[in-house]
Amino acid sequence: MTVTILITRPEPEASRMAAEVKALCGDVAVVVSPVMQIAYGGALPDLTGDETLIFTSRHGVEGFCRLSARRDSPCYAVGDATAEAAEAQGLRAISAGGDAGALLARIAEDGACGPFLHLRGAHVAADVAGALRAAGHTARDAVVYDQVEAALSAEARALLRGAEPVILPLMSPRTARIFLAQAEGVSAPLLIAAISRNAADALPEDVAACVRIAEMPDLPGVLAVVQDLVQMAKRLEGGKRPQ
Repeated sequence: MTVTILITRPEPEASRMAAEVKALCGDVAVVVSPVMQIAYGGALPDLTGDETLIFTSRHGVEGFCRLSARRDSPCYAVGDATAEAAEAQGLRAISAGGDAGALLARIAEDGACGPFLHLRGAHVAADVAGALRAAGHTARDAVVYDQVEAALSAEARALLRGAEPVILPLMSPRTARIFLAQAEGVSAPLLIAAISRNAADALPEDVAACVRIAEMPDLPGVLAVVQDLVQMAKRLEGGKRPQ
């Protein structure tokens, strides 16, 4: 039996994740079929120089840096990978080490008062600027990239119509919804490694043989779940669903 991991993240993250999965899990097959593509663009509001920037993805960092040469603003990043991307561009970044909730909590804990500018994609899971305004801060957002839907590859579709278990990491609720809309005639037992409860809940209960949620809402957390699911998949006989 072949254990296959289907990675649907946008590039270049998909290829990076595939390499990490192979290094961690050893003898597994990995199929990369992004269901979104990143399209950079948009416009920034006038920057006064006193903004605290907020990034909730590496793409937000890249989108901002394509539109502005400024690197003197402090910034908050949702997690370590996003903070590293910001620092690689010359920005001073503070990592919240989690999700949007952790980000807002870290800002409150630090007593940061803004004004804040959230650099985001066209589709977001949480309204960070709105939450900051509700807390009494001055906060704006700017769309600096779009996540354009892409079609599952023929290889991915064939894999999903097979009998062997498929491990599917889900990195956002929108990824889950796009996957569900495109996945027709799925017969393979799906083992889901969800980054969050929201991502898991975007799929109906009867779609997957097993759903597990990462302890931490980041890539290392998802990879830890993937490792566990690989062992589960290897115990399945002939693609039977776990009882």
